[in-house]
Amino acid sequence: MSSDSPALPVSGMLKLPPLSLYVHIPWCARKCPYCDFNSHPQKGTLQEKAYVDALLQDLRTEQVSVSERLVQSVFIGGGTPSLFSAESIRRLLSGMAGCISLAEDVEITLEANPGALESERLPGYREAGVNRLSLGVQSLNHESLQALGRIHGSDEAFAAVDRAVRCGFERINLDLMFGLPSQTPEMAQADLTAAIGLAPGHLSYYQLTLEPNTPFYQSPPELPDEDSLWQMQQQGHERLLKAGFEQYEVSAFSRPGERCRHNLNYWRFGDYIGIGAGAHSKITTRDGVIMRRWKRRHPNDYLAAGAGALPFLLGERVLRPQDLTVEFMMNALRLKDGVEEELFSATTGLALDFIRESLETAIKKGLLHSINGRLCPTPLGFRFLNELVPIFEVTDAT
Repeated sequence: MSSDSPALPVSGMLKLPPLSLYVHIPWCARKCPYCDFNSHPQKGTLQEKAYVDALLQDLRTEQVSVSERLVQSVFIGGGTPSLFSAESIRRLLSGMAGCISLAEDVEITLEANPGALESERLPGYREAGVNRLSLGVQSLNHESLQALGRIHGSDEAFAAVDRAVRCGFERINLDLMFGLPSQTPEMAQADLTAAIGLAPGHLSYYQLTLEPNTPFYQSPPELPDEDSLWQMQQQGHERLLKAGFEQYEVSAFSRPGERCRHNLNYWRFGDYIGIGAGAHSKITTRDGVIMRRWKRRHPNDYLAAGAGALPFLLGERVLRPQDLTVEFMMNALRLKDGVEEELFSATTGLALDFIRESLETAIKKGLLHSINGRLCPTPLGFRFLNELVPIFEVTDAT
């Protein structure tokens, strides 16, 4: 798209999108060597009460900007949220209901580690109101788990899923990685077969990547070569499809009716409040301004905040038309079936003509379809999103 393309929002086209809530709990028992999330190893006694108090105060400062809007989904992530007791999660959810309006069918997800101690808390989480569980098993091979620096073993992973089912969780997501140290395609297939055998409704299947500022990046383990990685991915996708899963996003597979509502809201460029250390928000105001906010990153700094109108806020910025364009596409094109053309205008306030030149370029390159009012990556575009998304980048807009 050329820098002299029109950049004016289209009056009356912007709508308030669905709203979600993300809650970040930043502690973990031990930092995994591949993890670049804002997580911090637990040292001493967790400050559960103080942190839940801070989360609720944080939410109260945010509620003004989303008053009278229904929250469709809540995601409690980390770190390892299952380090917190069921009572702390209950108090969090109870306090949350007093601050914001939750949809009657609100999806409330909690990330949990399959360790023995955390698994014991699963019944309490279900009683507290959590109705979707995301278990970070990562692998079901004991040697692979050790190579990843995980603190649980394969037996604990199997036991955690069994306990989750027995205590009433009907929606369970498993996170599984491939491309692990010294992993062969046969090992990856065995891992996936074992995970499918646990009968989850949703499975996130993604490749281990070496992120900067992680121990694995500084001292890389021996990883599979590119040909093996491609084989693992292709065989894995075929295995999941044969097992009755549908791929609806780059690394997300679900059985019918089991898609993750919270993540879908991200990919469809919905709004979300972020509370907790380092959490980010995207909010559309009623006068059509779309902005991002982010909170104090370190848990000690976050807990020390408390005074002022927005004590936890570290920064905020209004998204410009060129920001909106690339952020919309970066999310929407991760969906295998794409999105409705009208969603672009509805969530950004920009006319589709604003990206017409980029759309035509992507279509000519064979990376994008525009069919029956939908923008959808082609199989080639879906495979090479790193070539498709930059087509919609622009350095300036007038």
